[in-house]
Amino acid sequence: MAKRMRDIEPSPTLSITSLAKKMMTEGKDVINFAAGEPDFDTPEPIKKIAKEAIDTGFTKYTSSSGIAELKDIICAKFKRDNRLNYTQDQIVVSCGAKHSLYNVFQVLCNPADEVVLIAPYWVSYPEMIKMAGAKPVVVKAKESDGFEVPISALKKAITKKTKAIILNSPSNPAGVTYSLKELEEIAEIVVSNKIFVISDEIYEKLIYDEKKHVSIGSLGGGIYKQTITVNGVSKSYSMTGWRIGYLGADSSIIKEISILQSHSTSNPTSISQKAALGALQLPKKAIDDMRAEFENRRNCMIKRLDEIPSLTYTKPSGAFYVFCNIQKTGFKAQEFAKNLLEEKLVAVIPGEAFGFDDHVRLSFATNIEKINEGMDRIKEWLKQ
Repeated sequence: MAKRMRDIEPSPTLSITSLAKKMMTEGKDVINFAAGEPDFDTPEPIKKIAKEAIDTGFTKYTSSSGIAELKDIICAKFKRDNRLNYTQDQIVVSCGAKHSLYNVFQVLCNPADEVVLIAPYWVSYPEMIKMAGAKPVVVKAKESDGFEVPISALKKAITKKTKAIILNSPSNPAGVTYSLKELEEIAEIVVSNKIFVISDEIYEKLIYDEKKHVSIGSLGGGIYKQTITVNGVSKSYSMTGWRIGYLGADSSIIKEISILQSHSTSNPTSISQKAALGALQLPKKAIDDMRAEFENRRNCMIKRLDEIPSLTYTKPSGAFYVFCNIQKTGFKAQEFAKNLLEEKLVAVIPGEAFGFDDHVRLSFATNIEKINEGMDRIKEWLKQ
């Protein structure tokens, strides 16, 4: 096998989720707190557009970087929701936001380049950086700070080799949503050091407690040109399997990503692109209703966690996860997750994959009945 694969770890989120789904198909009553996807069905108007695309024969190759009609809608979305002015030649549509991120690292990173990421981080960031031949430099946020990274620590991590900082707000797994002031401070670091910020905004529509999402690229002062804004339709529109992500960036970066994509995947699925058109034009109320339901589920889960003294957490302000501290249980994360799944049929993700081996991630992307049942099982298991 190729040497570059020796240091690449398989995704633990996908492996745990796959195992949980396998157990379900075997008839076992698994409560899945491992899932990184909404349990809602894709909204009907989106499915209708996809069916029409099939019926009218929109099933051929498209431009490798995405159809013009979808790029126009993405530009309108960026302007409306994020105060970002992109044109068609600044947009690439890819096979999911994960694919968009992979492309970015491939076109930006040279061997010996460094990319700064904040722990807890999404599991695929360090692996993607390594696959591009670069080095992940981890800045560990403290739970006592609500998992928000101190600006002083971020500054210390920057060297002459730094190519970019990854910013994920709201974040997976901790649900951190950065404020305007914090984003302004990060933007100053990026601009003064002449590096890039890769802003992963996939959870932007899932923010709670009346907080607001701000795109770092909209802050002016040079940060726009140094920002690569990544998003997609998977989380906000319950379209994980449709595999449509997109990004906006300077046209010089877009040109290179388009070349890379033309030689790797070619175009994203034509039918899914049409479905994404429908998603990005869905009435705001449909997204607001989904967001409100997730907030209810979050409140239910943290209320139940408050009943278990050996588990602590930082209240998430976005996404659909609670990053739970298990130190008081005496377990490490892998042991906790393995035993809980085997003995109580509750699936959670061990925190090592996110940079913390004393935490687990619980997803509240399931209904309140299942949240209560799962929390009952965890509570009973820890008593035993």
